[in-house]
Amino acid sequence: MTRLRSATLAVLLVVPAVASADWPLFRGDALMSGVGLAKLPDQLDERWIYKTGDAVEGAPAIAGGVVYVGSFDKHLHAIDLATGKLKWKTKLGPIKASPSVKGDRVYVGNIDGKFYCLAAVDGKILWTFETEAEITSGCNFHGDNILIGSHDSTLYCLDPAGKKRWDVKTDGPVNGSPVVVGDTTFVAGCDSVLHVLDARTGKELGSVDLGGQAAATAAISGDFAYVGTMANQVVGVEWRTQKKVWAFEAMARQQPFYASAAVTDALVIAGSRDQKVYALDRATGKQVWSFLTEGNIDGSPVVVGNRVYFGCMGKDGNFYVLDLKTGKKLQELNLDSAVVGSVAVGPDCVLVGTDKGSVYCLGAK
Repeated sequence: MTRLRSATLAVLLVVPAVASADWPLFRGDALMSGVGLAKLPDQLDERWIYKTGDAVEGAPAIAGGVVYVGSFDKHLHAIDLATGKLKWKTKLGPIKASPSVKGDRVYVGNIDGKFYCLAAVDGKILWTFETEAEITSGCNFHGDNILIGSHDSTLYCLDPAGKKRWDVKTDGPVNGSPVVVGDTTFVAGCDSVLHVLDARTGKELGSVDLGGQAAATAAISGDFAYVGTMANQVVGVEWRTQKKVWAFEAMARQQPFYASAAVTDALVIAGSRDQKVYALDRATGKQVWSFLTEGNIDGSPVVVGNRVYFGCMGKDGNFYVLDLKTGKKLQELNLDSAVVGSVAVGPDCVLVGTDKGSVYCLGAK
C-alpha cells in the first residue's frame, strides 16, 4: 500500500458540500462527493412513504421542493417533498439510473438506452437521445452541456438541445456517472481504466489503470479521485499526474465495491458486497473502522455532519446511521424490503428507495 508524501498531503482539500436545500445529482454535486449540509435530526422517523409500482434502484434527485425518482415501473415520478404526494409522472420505460436536475429541466436515462430531457414543472418530454445500450448512471453537466455514459461503451456530451457535441469510446460499458472538475471530466468502467478527459472536447488527457473493472462512480476531492472496483478494492488516484497512490482491500472475505464512495476531508466511506461499510484514511488508504450489516451494500452511502447514512440488501431492508468518527451504530430502521438504491439528502431529511418500489422520506415527524 503506497503512502502519499508529506508534501502531497498539503493539497488534500475539504470537499465542497452541496447547498442544503437541493440534491440535484446522483451524489449531490458535480464532484460526486456524497456529502451534504442538511440539518438532520438526531433520530430519523418515517415522514412519508411514496409507492411506485416496481423497484427503485437509483438515488432520488431533489430540487425546488420536489423529489424526482425513476422506477422499474417505467415511470419518472415527481413527488412533493413536503407531503409525499405525487405531482406528476411520465412513462419513459424501466429506469435504473438516478435523475439529474438543472434549472427547469430533469434528465434521466432508461435501460433501453434512451436518454430523456423533461420539463421539471409538468414532466413533458422535451427531447430524447438514443444510445445503443442501457443507461444505468445519472448524468452530469459541464456548463450548458450534458455528460452521460452508456453500456454501449461510450461517454456522450450533448448540447442543451440534445444534439451530440462529442463522444468517447471506452473498452467496456460505462457504469458510473461522469465527474466534472472545472474543464475536466472523468469516466471509469469495465475497461478497468479511469479516463481523464477535457470536458470541452472529449480529448483524453491521461488515464490510470485501476486494476479492476469499475461499477462505481468516482468521487473527487482536490487532486485526488477515489473509486471502488469489481476487483474487491477501493483505489486512490492522484488524477492530475495519473498515479495510483493506494489500493485498499479487506483482510478477509474480499468482495466487489459496487457502491460509490463518499469523501470527507479525512475519510473515504465505501460500502462493499462483503456486507461491510469501511472508513478509510484518505491519505494512506488504511482502514479506520468497519461496520458489518445484514446484507450486501450496493446503494451508495452519504455523509451529513458527523454521521453516515446508508441502506443494505438484507431481507429486512435495514437502513443504518453510523457515527462518522468511530463507525458506531447510532440508529437502525427496518424498511419494507432490500435497499438497492443510493441515498439522497434533502434540507432536513434523507430519501431512499427500496426493492418493493417504496420511496422513504426519513426525518423528524
